[in-house]
Amino acid sequence: MSDQFGDRLAAILALSFVLIAPVIQPPWVLTIMIVLFSSTLYLIRRTRFLALALIPIAALYGLGLLPLIVFSCTLTIMVMGDLAFRWGEGGLPSYIAYILAAFTACILVMIYLQEFIPLVILFGVVVAVLLKAILRGREDALMIEALGIAMTMYLIAELNYEADLVLILAAVVVAFAFGFFSYRTKTADVSGLFSGALIGIILIVFADIRWFLVMLAFFILGSVSTRFRYGEKERMGVEQTHGGARGYINVFANGSVSAAAAVLWGITGNPLCAALFVGSVATAAADTMASEIGVTGGDPYLITTFDRVPPGTNGGITVVGEAVAAAGAFIVSVIAFLLGVIPLPLVAIGTLAGFIGTNIDSLVGAVIENRGVFGNAGTNLAATAGGGIAALLLAVFLL
Repeated sequence: MSDQFGDRLAAILALSFVLIAPVIQPPWVLTIMIVLFSSTLYLIRRTRFLALALIPIAALYGLGLLPLIVFSCTLTIMVMGDLAFRWGEGGLPSYIAYILAAFTACILVMIYLQEFIPLVILFGVVVAVLLKAILRGREDALMIEALGIAMTMYLIAELNYEADLVLILAAVVVAFAFGFFSYRTKTADVSGLFSGALIGIILIVFADIRWFLVMLAFFILGSVSTRFRYGEKERMGVEQTHGGARGYINVFANGSVSAAAAVLWGITGNPLCAALFVGSVATAAADTMASEIGVTGGDPYLITTFDRVPPGTNGGITVVGEAVAAAGAFIVSVIAFLLGVIPLPLVAIGTLAGFIGTNIDSLVGAVIENRGVFGNAGTNLAATAGGGIAALLLAVFLL
């Protein structure tokens, strides 16, 4: 069978399953039907992994673990999005086609099932296109994408968090505009574009635009620091790869804690979440500035022994780097205060937490990363978590 025939057959089958799902009861009957039809798709080379992806999603639905709307939208995102991506022109236009096709299909599903869950759909589509960018080239990508889409939508649905439609639309526009700008200025690759947009949407929807602006301040500080004396860093061999363009690993390593703080804020409204947020962002900014600017401040000392080490060594610190780290944490904390994210006393706490988090990064780098336990992303995640928790604990005991 031709590849084109396989694509069309997959789309027809997926849409057919969505149309008949509400009337096929119990759900496991539809599961059996999907498994049988998937065996046909498996015979077509181009849809082989799509067939394997449909089976676990159908099984979860048949067991009652996935709501009908999540099951239906997962199918439409997978099939219609992937179909649009294959017919795209390649590169960013293909991803845009994927997003438009997936959103359109999900809107039609919501209308058909008479269930309005725009926030769930939004996160499902954004995670889907992000996974598409991360896993491109892997034969088993569709299987991973299917589970990622379904689990993301299920999680957001279970949170039962309500957000105004205008706010959701504004979050999409602002976050994707930021991501696209980062991509065009070569400070982020495609995966960095979509992961950055995802973090931005979380911050705006679960907190508000001011939290996003604090994160934007970190992005600007990090970008400027990366380009600081870049030629000299190239000669030293310590420059950022790809000209400093960040990918999804870097985005999540620096932004996961702040995103978690925003979600907790949206659900609980606890002001300590703002301390956790500012502490993590202050750490991310301080660490980036210390690494990018401090490396030009002479031979560093290893934080654990204070022996001199070559520039770029994990765990190496310089006086310039420590000073810049404190300045970066202070700048982020002041911006958060001016935007009304935190009260004035938290400026000092955020600054101290950012400085602590930066040195946690150095300690983890020297003790754990140098032994190959995990890479730079793991170190950054540990540092931002440490800085955020430090701010939270300081706020609890000092305020």
